[in-house]
Amino acid sequence: MGQDTGKFNDFKLNRQLLEAVEEAGWQAPTPIQQKAIPLINSGHDLIGIAQTGTGKTAAFVLPLLMKVKYAQGQHPRALILAPTRELVLQIEDHLQQLARHTDLRHVSLYGGLGPQKQIEAVQQGVDILISTPGRFMDLYAREAIHTRLIKTLVLDEADRMMDMGFMPQIRQILEVIPVKRQNLLFSATFPPKVEHLAEEFLEWPERVEVAPQATAAQTVSQYLYQVPNIKTKTELLAHLLANQEELNRVMVFVRSKSTAENIFRFLDRKFRGQVRVIHANKGQNSRINAVEAFKEGQVRVLVSTDVTARGIDISQVSHVINFEVPLLYEDYVHRIGRTGRAFLEGQAITFANEAEMLHVHEIEALIRQPIEPLPWPELVTVSPTPKQELIDIMREIDTYKRKKDPDFKGAFHEKKRATTGRPGGKNSGGKNNAGRSGAKRSGNSYKVSGSRGSKGKKGGSGRGGGRRK
Repeated sequence: MGQDTGKFNDFKLNRQLLEAVEEAGWQAPTPIQQKAIPLINSGHDLIGIAQTGTGKTAAFVLPLLMKVKYAQGQHPRALILAPTRELVLQIEDHLQQLARHTDLRHVSLYGGLGPQKQIEAVQQGVDILISTPGRFMDLYAREAIHTRLIKTLVLDEADRMMDMGFMPQIRQILEVIPVKRQNLLFSATFPPKVEHLAEEFLEWPERVEVAPQATAAQTVSQYLYQVPNIKTKTELLAHLLANQEELNRVMVFVRSKSTAENIFRFLDRKFRGQVRVIHANKGQNSRINAVEAFKEGQVRVLVSTDVTARGIDISQVSHVINFEVPLLYEDYVHRIGRTGRAFLEGQAITFANEAEMLHVHEIEALIRQPIEPLPWPELVTVSPTPKQELIDIMREIDTYKRKKDPDFKGAFHEKKRATTGRPGGKNSGGKNNAGRSGAKRSGNSYKVSGSRGSKGKKGGSGRGGGRRK
C-alpha cells in the first residue's frame, strides 16, 4: 500500500489534510500510523495497541476526517469516546489542528461544568462528537443528541475506561447508536477485560500493535532512588529541582489528592510561582489553566494524581518523577509516557520506599527491562521514618505478601483476642491488652521486630501499637 516509504501522501489523504500535516511539521508517520491508517481507510474494525506518545490519536483522527470529509446536516456522524476531560481536550486539539482547512464541525462533551453550553453547541450542528461516556449519556437522556447517523465509533484509552468503571455507560451507548458502523478501539495495554470488550462489539477486527504490551517508551531513560520515607522524598525532590537545571519541565506523580496538595505547598514555598497542582478536587477551569500554563512553559513543575496521567499531550516534558509508585502497574507506563514524546528524549525518576520496591520489581517484569538505581546525593539528609509511617509501610508489605501467598502470616495478621489481661496487670479486669510493635532500623532496611496482642479497645492505645494520630 506504499506506507513503507514513510510518507503521509501514501495514505491518499486529501489536500486539506496533507497541508495541515505539513503545517504541523510532521516529517513521517509513526509506526502506529503506518499500520493503522490504511486498515481504517479500508473500512476494517480495528484494535490498536499503542502506548501514549506514539501518535495514536492522529492514527484515528486522519482517516476519520477523510471519511467524514465535509460538514453535512445537523447531527453527528462520528463519535470518539475518551475516559477523562483532559483526554477529550487533547483529542479536540488534534482535530482542530488537522481539520483546520476543512469545514468540519466538532464538539467536545465532558463533565465538571453545566451542560447547557454544550447542548447549544451540539444543536448548532456537529459532524464529530468527542465525549466522556457519562456526559454523552447525560445529553442523550436530555434528547440533545441524535445518534441515528453515527457511522464510526472510536474508543480511546479503553483500558483506562475499564479501570474507571465506564463499562455500564459504554454498553448503554452501544445500544443507542446504529449497529452498522465502523469500530476502532485503542488501548495502551490489552488485559482480559479489554479483550472481552473488544469481542463484545467489534466485528472481525484487525489488530495492530507497535510495541509489546506495557513496554515503556524507548526514548525514556528510567532511574530509581530508594528512599525510606515521605520527608526524605520531599527533600530529595527539592534538591533535584534546585541543583539540576535540566529539570525544566517536570511532572510529579503521586497516589492521592492530599499528597499532591502537600507537595505543592512545600515546593511552592521554595520555588514560588513555578509550581501548579491538578487532581480530581480541583475545578475544571483550575485544571485547564494549570495544564495550559505548564504547556506554555510558564510554570516548571506540575504535580498530579493519576487522573491526568493519560490526558496531557505536551511534547517537551523533560522529566517525570514518580514521587510514589503506582499500585496499578500499567499506570507506571502511562505516567512515564508523558515524557519522551514525539521522538524526543526524556527521563523518568522513581522514588521508592521499602514497600514500593516490591512493586518496582513487578513493574520491571511488566516492562521487561530494569530500572537503573542511582547513587544517593551526598547533600540530601536521610530523615528517620516516623513510627506510624513505618507501620504503614510494614502493613503494605504484609498486604503484598498476603496477595502472593494467602497463608502468609505477617507482623499484622489477625490474632485471637485475649479474654483476660495480664495476670496481676493493670488491665486484668477483662480489657484487651494493647500490642507492642517495635520497629528496628538496620541500614536502609526496616522491619517490625514483634507484635504482641492486638489494638486496645476504645481509648487503649497500647505502646507503639499503631494507633493512628
